[in-house]
Amino acid sequence: MAQTSGIEWTETTWNPVTGCDRISPGCDNCYALTMARRLKAAGNARYQEDGDPRTSGEGFAVNVHNDLLDLPRRWRKPRLVFVNSMSDLFHGKVPAAFISRVFATMAETPHHTYQVLTKRPLRAARLAARLPWPPNVWLGVSVESPEQARRIDQLRRVPAAVRFISAEPLLAELPKLDLAGIHWLIVGGESGPGHRPVEADWVRDLRDQALEARVAFFFKQWGGSRPKTGGRELDGATWSQLPPRTATVRPAR
Repeated sequence: MAQTSGIEWTETTWNPVTGCDRISPGCDNCYALTMARRLKAAGNARYQEDGDPRTSGEGFAVNVHNDLLDLPRRWRKPRLVFVNSMSDLFHGKVPAAFISRVFATMAETPHHTYQVLTKRPLRAARLAARLPWPPNVWLGVSVESPEQARRIDQLRRVPAAVRFISAEPLLAELPKLDLAGIHWLIVGGESGPGHRPVEADWVRDLRDQALEARVAFFFKQWGGSRPKTGGRELDGATWSQLPPRTATVRPAR
């Protein structure tokens, strides 16, 4: 089900897909995998199937939930919606036909703004021509270190109205990013047990790159044992910039 989110750059989460597999270093301490384990132990029916222990874990097998596809249609008040905080919409195990149905819901609810974040932009690019790309659908990629910067080029192949980068958890310096065609840059340190520290100069450099490229900059957290342990201030300021949202349209009665 959807719920009010504690993630600073969104308002609501919507999870028509749950479960995933780790594919890059940013996944090592995946918060969603930990949460899935807890949800399985609590008896949540959507998290009873285990994923591959080499890449996934307890309760984290990829599953689609047809009964949740129409959920946003019931929300009258416009919301900023993070799609699949507990999965990746473009995971290879999510059928293309189901992805099309998710996009149909987003296109038919223009009063909401949807944020889709993926580590698999190559599949998104391959499917792009088969999907609608209304202005209320944003697409982003995770880039935690220079090895993942190639995802930005793949993102540029997708005709999303807003394209964004999530450099979280930021694990290394990301110098000289090509921000052409990018509208938003989110940066954050890792949190939780075993979190890897972020260097302040890495964050400052990304802020400066965003400002120079006129890209909206959002600093989410320093991280630590808990997400809010280190706060959000960077050099005495809080950075919460967002790209322009689509005009609010009231849902049809």
